[in-house]
Amino acid sequence: MQLTDLTAVRLLGGYRTGEFSPVEVTEEALERARHGRPEVNAFVRLTEEDALARARESEARWRRGEPAGLVDGVPVTVKDVLLLRGHPTLRGSKTMSEQGAWDEDAPPVARLRAHGAVFLGKTTTPEFGWKGVTDSPLTGITRNPYDPTRTAGGSSGGSAAAVALGAGPLSLGTDGGGSIRIPAAFCGIFGLKPTYGRVPLYPASAFGTLSHTGPMTRDAADAALLLDVIGTPDPRDWSALPPAPGSFREALKGGVRGLRVAYSPSLGGQVAVQPAVAAAVRRAVAALAGLGAYVEETDPDFSDPVDAFHTLWFTGAARLTQNLPPHRRQLLDPGLREICARGARTSALDYLAAVDVRANLGRRMGRFHERYDLLVTPTLPITAFEAGREVPERSAHRRWTGWTPFTYPFNLTQQPAASVPVGLDGAGLPVGMQIVAARHRDDLVLRAAHALYEAGAAGAAGPGSA
Repeated sequence: MQLTDLTAVRLLGGYRTGEFSPVEVTEEALERARHGRPEVNAFVRLTEEDALARARESEARWRRGEPAGLVDGVPVTVKDVLLLRGHPTLRGSKTMSEQGAWDEDAPPVARLRAHGAVFLGKTTTPEFGWKGVTDSPLTGITRNPYDPTRTAGGSSGGSAAAVALGAGPLSLGTDGGGSIRIPAAFCGIFGLKPTYGRVPLYPASAFGTLSHTGPMTRDAADAALLLDVIGTPDPRDWSALPPAPGSFREALKGGVRGLRVAYSPSLGGQVAVQPAVAAAVRRAVAALAGLGAYVEETDPDFSDPVDAFHTLWFTGAARLTQNLPPHRRQLLDPGLREICARGARTSALDYLAAVDVRANLGRRMGRFHERYDLLVTPTLPITAFEAGREVPERSAHRRWTGWTPFTYPFNLTQQPAASVPVGLDGAGLPVGMQIVAARHRDDLVLRAAHALYEAGAAGAAGPGSA
C-alpha cells in the first residue's frame, strides 16, 4: 500500500516509529495531487513550497520527539471558501480578486496550523458553494475519481475528490445543505457535518446558520481526530460552541451495543431511492443490528421542508451578491444569478415564515431523539450522475435540492450528520449511508460510523479498484 492510501492515524503512527517521514508523505501526496487523474480537477491551486517547508519543520520535530500537535506533518487540503493565510480565497468566482493581503486563517485552518498540519492546497467549489455539484465559471468542472464522466458532487466536491485520490487524508469542507455529505457519498469517503457551532466559522457565511464546517476524511477515526483539532471556540465566531466535554477519539470506543437506531429508508415514502442504493444501506443497517444496536424501521415525523430551505438559501445568495455592479453580476454562474433574483424578491414576512418552519422541524427532531439515539437514511437516493449538470438528465427537478432530500433538512435543524461509504452500485459508483444524531451528539454519529468501519461494513473500494 502506498503512503497516499494511508489514513492520518496510520501516518502519525509511522512518524512516531520513524517508519516514514512527513517529507516523504508530503512529496507523494503532492505528486498524487499533480498527476493522479488530472481530469478530475480537484484543486484550485497547490501550495507546494509552503507544504514542503512545513513538512521539513515537522520532520525535525518528530526526530526530536517533540511533535507540535495532534496532526503534525499530516497533509491537509482546504476548500476554497475558507481562508488560508498567504493564499487567495476566490470561492469559485470570477467576481473575486486575487489582490489583497490574505493575512488571516479561517478558525479551523488556524487550529490545524497550530497542530503542525501540512497544507497541500485549496480545493474546488461551485461559485460561493451555492449548489450540490462542483463546477464554476472560475475553475470549470470537478469530476468523480471513480468515473470522470460523473460528478463529484458538491459543494465540497474538490475536497472529496482530493481525499479519494489520495491527495491528503484530511480535508476541510463546508455544508449548508449537504455540501460535505453529498460529495462524500458520491466519492466514497467519510464526511461529517458537525453540530452547528462545533467548528467555528469566520468570516460568517451569507447562508447564515445553515452553514457548517467539518471533516472530510478516509474514515471515522480520522474525522474524530480532525474534529478534536478544529472543534474548539474562536473569538471571531459569536455563535461557536464551548469546548466539547471530551475527546471525540475517545468516544469512538463506545460501539453501538444498546443504541436505539431508527432506520428510515425513504422518509416515509417521500423519496424514490435507487434499488442498489437501498440494498447497500439496508446491509449496513443490518450490520448495526448485528453489532448490538436496537434497530427499528420508522420515519421522522416531518414533510419535505424544501420551500423553507429555498427561502433561506436564496435570500442568503441574494445577500452575498447584492453589491455587485451589473457588469460584474454577468460573470456569475447563470443558476446562481437566477436564485439571487428569486431571493431578492422575498419579503421579510416570507423569510420569517421559513424560520418558523425551521423551528418546528427542530422541535420535531428534538422529540424524535428522545426515543431514538440515531436516525439512519441513505445519504442520497442516487449515485453520481453526469458531470457538468446541476440535476440528472431527465430529472423532474430544476434545482439540486430535488435529488438531495435526505441532507438539507438536517441543516435546518443544525444536527450532526455524516455520510458513510457502504459499498458500490452495479456501475462501480459509491453509495453513502447517512447517520444523524441529536444536536451536540456528534460523538454518537462518530461511534456508529467507526463501529461499521471496524466491522468491515463501511468503506468503498478505492477509485483504482472500482
